[in-house]
Amino acid sequence: MKDKFSKLVNVYKKYGFIGFCKKLYAYIVANYFNKISFAVFFNPKKYRKQFSEILNSDKFDRIVLWRSSFGYNVPLFQRPQHIANNLSKNRCLVLYEVTTMTDKVKTVKYFSNNLYLVNYNNILLNKILMSELEKIDKPKFVQLYSTDWKLSVENIKEYMAKGYGFIYEFIDDISPELAGTKDLPKNIADKYEFAMSNKDVFVVVTADLLKQDVINHRGETNMVMSSNGVDYSFFEDIDGGFDFMPEFKAVLEKGKPIMCYYGALAKWFDYDLVKKIAKTGRYSVVLFGIKYDESFDENMKDEENVYFLGPVDYKILKNYAARCDILTIPFLINDITKATSPVKLFEYMALHKPIVTTDMNECRKYESVLRATNADDFIAKLDYAMELKNDEKYMTLLDKEARENDWSMKAKAIIDLIS
Repeated sequence: MKDKFSKLVNVYKKYGFIGFCKKLYAYIVANYFNKISFAVFFNPKKYRKQFSEILNSDKFDRIVLWRSSFGYNVPLFQRPQHIANNLSKNRCLVLYEVTTMTDKVKTVKYFSNNLYLVNYNNILLNKILMSELEKIDKPKFVQLYSTDWKLSVENIKEYMAKGYGFIYEFIDDISPELAGTKDLPKNIADKYEFAMSNKDVFVVVTADLLKQDVINHRGETNMVMSSNGVDYSFFEDIDGGFDFMPEFKAVLEKGKPIMCYYGALAKWFDYDLVKKIAKTGRYSVVLFGIKYDESFDENMKDEENVYFLGPVDYKILKNYAARCDILTIPFLINDITKATSPVKLFEYMALHKPIVTTDMNECRKYESVLRATNADDFIAKLDYAMELKNDEKYMTLLDKEARENDWSMKAKAIIDLIS
């Protein structure tokens, strides 16, 4: 209860009173009212038949239940959706949990390949699904994020008692800042302790520090490195005639080189660094994304040469990024960023744009990344990046490292682990 109250306080700070009320209403509807569906209650046979037809297909070799409150159709298209998409292309039936706050799926909906969106929160629908799954003699797994609140350790033990494998995606430092709470939620801490003490749990790590943490606790048994990646083919398709929002057009008209960042604006973002870059007057600094917490409003007050343009739909965000000159990750170096594998890093590579980052551990692995150790060095790296814009050798390197990190390879690593 304490964790939820802390989360509510942060939501209030982030969205204000009206935004808080809207979010709270949507949460109550999604997590309480949508537990009951008259459609399922009055016609359970329809859904039993639907699940039976899905589960008795010969198009898959294993079943993965993705359990999370992350959702599918959300502004930030991240690892969960990419991994699910690519597992489904490789003979895995993926039953992906939706949140009705964003997905508008009250029961079950076919998405693509072997991927279905499922409202596990619907109590009767979930019972029907679990009943039908018991009849299927194929390997079954429940998969979740290390930072997610959705399932408890007891829920996971119930799955494992029924023969399900448990895939724990250890994707970030276990931190209250990432959870959006004052203290680390017990639910998240308990799942971490369970995964670290149980060698039967399949652990997927995305960064070297997380890998070492697992090794220190339980060795390398049932563990695989599967860093974040990129949908390379998606970023090949750039709309050269895209009609940009007026605010971005205004930045283009200024004629300065554009330094861009997209993603969460949170406490691990180096606002002082960005302000120092902006004050040089040499670059227009464009920021796309969501205000993850109150840090942006506390640190960025009408800064000259800094343009916050808010979240942009993932499908068109690439068109904006492709029009910028340099793509950046200006993060502070701390426990969170030392253990993060940024999805945007690989997307930047696929966009064939010079990349400048702070000296993050996971960025050190890639030759195409220009890493800076301090603010002055970052500015110098930006200047050098401008020289690389049309360098064929550098473009070839970006392309090579992007292709080597396609999501298809990341999903295959997980399949190899559980096979």
